[in-house]
Amino acid sequence: MSALTPAIERRGEDIVRANMPLVGHLVREMLARVPSHVNRDDLLSAGYAALVAAARGFDPERGVPFPRFAAARVRGALLDELRGLDWASRSVRQRARRTDSAREELMATLGRTPTVQEVADKLGCTVEDIEHGEGDVHRATVFSLQGFATATADDIVTEPGAGPEEMLLRRERFGYLRHAVDSLPERLRVVVRGYFFDERPMAQIAAELGVSESRVSQLRAEALVLLRDGMNTHLDPALAAENPPKDGCVARRRTAYYDKIASRGTLQSRLAMTGPDGLPLVAA
Repeated sequence: MSALTPAIERRGEDIVRANMPLVGHLVREMLARVPSHVNRDDLLSAGYAALVAAARGFDPERGVPFPRFAAARVRGALLDELRGLDWASRSVRQRARRTDSAREELMATLGRTPTVQEVADKLGCTVEDIEHGEGDVHRATVFSLQGFATATADDIVTEPGAGPEEMLLRRERFGYLRHAVDSLPERLRVVVRGYFFDERPMAQIAAELGVSESRVSQLRAEALVLLRDGMNTHLDPALAAENPPKDGCVARRRTAYYDKIASRGTLQSRLAMTGPDGLPLVAA
């Protein structure tokens, strides 16, 4: 039994490494639903710890794919992390106090409740800044420990159940995205895979390519524009028509890129990249 232990440990390490992008995917999903001040690295740490624990407790004999098994545990760990955070961060509270003070001063001066624009003018910011700040305060209040009496993190940070048609479209979009990434020029592909899929630091990617971090940032921006236009060309032609490629070599290269995306697979091969639950299928 002891002779098998190192092999089992190595298998567990391989599973963890292969599924680390799954944690990044779930964290990005979670960040879209919580206040902007939530620290991404805190969520990643909690997610990776849950992934390691899932690898240790995984039993392939049960017939459940590891990504599905791990996803439930990672989501639970992320919710636990969210419950322990101080949602109303110091900066959020400071902005709220400044806004309240400005509103009270204007009320005393004007003899009425000021408009949001008047408050923004007094603070030297935009209406969007005021609304964004108030939204953060509201979410912070709801997510605070005191607020759990009426709304729990599980209630608010939900995983909406997609209907069959919506899930099919989601899986098709994911397949197109993977084919769009695979069709990128090599350097752009390395940047996108390294930064977004493998969660690698920009400095590490820069060292691999032999360029500066600022150059990696430029390559990332260039790749994102190509990916956006490539995805729109196949999934939203009306939106793509608003930004058609111009004449010349650049246009020809872009058109060739769009064609390459289409030729990489079929609907079946794109759907095969995800499971019925919409999660990416990665090697176990």
